[in-house]
Amino acid sequence: MKLGFGLYRHMLNEEHYKFAKQCGATHLVVHLVDYFGNVDNDKSSANQPIGATKGWGKAGNGELWSLEELLKIKAEINSHGMEWYAIENFDPSIWHDILLDGPQKAQQMELVKEQIRIVGEAGIPVFGYNFSLAGVSSRVVKPFARGGAVSVGMEGSVDETPLPNGMVWNMVYNENAPAGTVPCVSHDELWNRLQYFLENIIPVAEEAGVKMAAHPDDPPMPYVRNTPRLVYQPHMYQRLIDMQPSANNNLEFCLGTISEMTEGDVYEATHQYSSQNKIAYIHFRNVIGKVPDYKEVFVDEGDIDMFRVLEILKQNNYEGILIPDHTPQMSCEGSWYAGMAYAMGYISAAMKMV
Repeated sequence: MKLGFGLYRHMLNEEHYKFAKQCGATHLVVHLVDYFGNVDNDKSSANQPIGATKGWGKAGNGELWSLEELLKIKAEINSHGMEWYAIENFDPSIWHDILLDGPQKAQQMELVKEQIRIVGEAGIPVFGYNFSLAGVSSRVVKPFARGGAVSVGMEGSVDETPLPNGMVWNMVYNENAPAGTVPCVSHDELWNRLQYFLENIIPVAEEAGVKMAAHPDDPPMPYVRNTPRLVYQPHMYQRLIDMQPSANNNLEFCLGTISEMTEGDVYEATHQYSSQNKIAYIHFRNVIGKVPDYKEVFVDEGDIDMFRVLEILKQNNYEGILIPDHTPQMSCEGSWYAGMAYAMGYISAAMKMV
């Protein structure tokens, strides 16, 4: 097991590379999509936006991340004594019709394939993705964590506001889309769309030497914003794995999301998927409660026995990385940094003890 850290696009600079290294990180997970485009999203605190009905902002311009750009970032990361382990999430501008089964689906599939080839050529071993129409939604921000630390959670209800045309995965890909909303489809239809994606991308990922890592739905509800979800119970991950058997068809295993699910058991799920060597990396965070009423809390105060999880991972020879993902904001200057430093210190010590 290795200690990693996640950085948003606006954090790809010397200050944040140093911060990650000072926290003990040896590997980085990088978000190249800019989730902070909406004016309501605060880059100064760096807390993950909740999205709300307006989403996170505008998606990109449909261009791929070039090999030159990736190699430049990789060199910067390496110069600070760390390795670039994963990219997390495609830009919706290059795969919205894959998610929506739109007219540009085949064309965008070729873009996604080329992006994975570029990632492989850059020597980045993992690509995380979230096959979701609504993305992360239905959360509120309140002082949920110990000592009144500000965090996110759900309070008994899910956002049922339909997605407007031109929006998918919390981001606007077409500001000039016609009026109306994204039609509601069945769970089977969404699984069929995922099947198309996996059948096309996994062979390319195998050739490129890149592991594809699927995130579970957050929050794990059957429907969010009038759209179905894929992985909202632990056993549903197995269906995704079995759809396209391959060493490159993997999971981005979010402990908090798994614990929020109404069925199953987070320890059994950890054993099930780590024993198959299917976990590419782990969002190592804690929660109290289950959907639709849960709170994200500090890593050492939630429902999950984090040491028990580490012991299961050790038993199954897990060799991937752990990152905090996100964490409550502490009541001081630099609230995001303090929260992350606390989580990193805890994870580092727990790994050493186990």
